Amino acid sequence: MTARVALVTGGSRGVGRGVATALAEAGWTVYVTGRSAERLQSTVDAASDAPGRVRPLECDHADDAQIVAVVARIVSEAGRLDLLVNNVWTNPKGFMGFNGKFWERPAADWDALMGIGLRAHYVASCEAAKVMVPQGSGLMVNISSFGSRAPFHTVLYGMSKTALDKMASDMAHELAGTGVSTLSLWLGLIRTELILSLGMDDFNGFPLDRAEDPTFVGRVIAALADDPALGELSGSTVITAEYGREHGVRNDDDEVPLSHRGAFGGGPLFPPVTDEQLGIATVDEVAAAGGHNGFAGE
Repeated sequence: MTARVALVTGGSRGVGRGVATALAEAGWTVYVTGRSAERLQSTVDAASDAPGRVRPLECDHADDAQIVAVVARIVSEAGRLDLLVNNVWTNPKGFMGFNGKFWERPAADWDALMGIGLRAHYVASCEAAKVMVPQGSGLMVNISSFGSRAPFHTVLYGMSKTALDKMASDMAHELAGTGVSTLSLWLGLIRTELILSLGMDDFNGFPLDRAEDPTFVGRVIAALADDPALGELSGSTVITAEYGREHGVRNDDDEVPLSHRGAFGGGPLFPPVTDEQLGIATVDEVAAAGGHNGFAGE
């Protein structure tokens, strides 16, 4: 059987590298993008247990045309695209440790946190959908964060992550019946090489021995792609630690990561809690006044 094909954007380090490695080890053919050929090669090397399954493609995700070209090349070479993992991200220039109030930072932060952190994902999703919808199958995943739920890092960071969750929700509405699903993932603290190199037992109060490995995230995505209930989940935001626990996915050391739901004051925003769930009687005042907005009854 021909291997399923995945695209992991921003796959040269951290979460992207771990996701690409885990997917390759699960039998996927994985294309990874990044601006540095040297760093992309390190991802290929990390997947040595799955030789030939990780294929690097240089791409500057600030350039829409390069994203379009990446998807076109994948289709040309592989003939299909089954999974898109929107992971690419970049720090704004001079942005160290997420310090500084929003009014103290230059407006140019928008270009990185909303341009790469949101627009690039939207463009990649549009191109992937052009392949997946005619194909009749596929999954698009956004790497999001608990920054959607609570103030975290910066205002623009939270805005971009919440927008990714909403993007998955609304895209799922338009993709209904096509066989293509969308999801956002809320990751916890990730045990990247940089974090582990600091030699700490915890990071801002979160214990590192129960944080998530980058490969754990990849194994969760692989499990989601195979989940018979994927269509029902489409449009939702999924907490990786909780989904992993429920489906037997573990870290490299066989440990079960902790969910950060309680630490950030609650769970996903999408799908939203309904008035009915809250016990509130909803009255359509527009309909009562003789109007019709097109949304009633959906």
